[in-house]
Amino acid sequence: MNIQGKVALITGGVSGIGRATALKLAAQGAGIVINYSKSEEEAVQAAEEIGQHGVEVIVCKADVSQEEEVKVMYEKIMEHFGRIDIIVNSAGTTDYVPLTDLDGMQDVFWDRAFNTNVKGIFHTVRICKDELKRNKGCVINVTSIAGLTGQGSSIAYAASKAAANSVTKTLAIALAPEVRVNAVAPGVVMTRWVAGKEDHVQRLSQGTPLGRPAEAEDVAQAIISLITGGDFITGQILVVDGGFTIR
Repeated sequence: MNIQGKVALITGGVSGIGRATALKLAAQGAGIVINYSKSEEEAVQAAEEIGQHGVEVIVCKADVSQEEEVKVMYEKIMEHFGRIDIIVNSAGTTDYVPLTDLDGMQDVFWDRAFNTNVKGIFHTVRICKDELKRNKGCVINVTSIAGLTGQGSSIAYAASKAAANSVTKTLAIALAPEVRVNAVAPGVVMTRWVAGKEDHVQRLSQGTPLGRPAEAEDVAQAIISLITGGDFITGQILVVDGGFTIR
């Protein structure tokens, strides 16, 4: 896909993988929608940085776990840009609970993980599906190797990412042949999510073939490759973990 003049919606685009991806898409000429759920100030700062590439950027507040909020966001995007070609679902959440602490794995943590990490993907794609089909667009979901290995910040998080991988495959079937749907599954990534959690970072990156955790830009580059160079790739989970899963 040539993304010059396309419009990309990045959920959770304020920081980390979402922001890095938005910058790379903007550098190739795509208009950008930065979705955020909490910090408008941070979203505006991200938009200003992305706009330095000379593309149009808007910010849209929406909690992707709430379908009505996603609908309002969709209407705002269509009013401003009149199209949506690319969705990068990078919004996510977790609560850190040791895997062995079964009693500490509260229902509220399960609900929060699945509502954002799984239903958030579904809400966003379902509401935008007609526009994606019209423009022969593509969707990239940011999942995690936690969904493949069972290791991660909590049992609920790992389960939600496994579900997100499954939803990716199902949506690829449901939206074919017009829309491609893929996922990237990173290992541990050096974002604010892991700030102060050095043990977690070390456990999930030490001894891997590439010998370091990922940076947000590493994952963003994998996302871009699926968008721009993956015209015959759909329903796939691209692991971006420095070789962690083949140790």
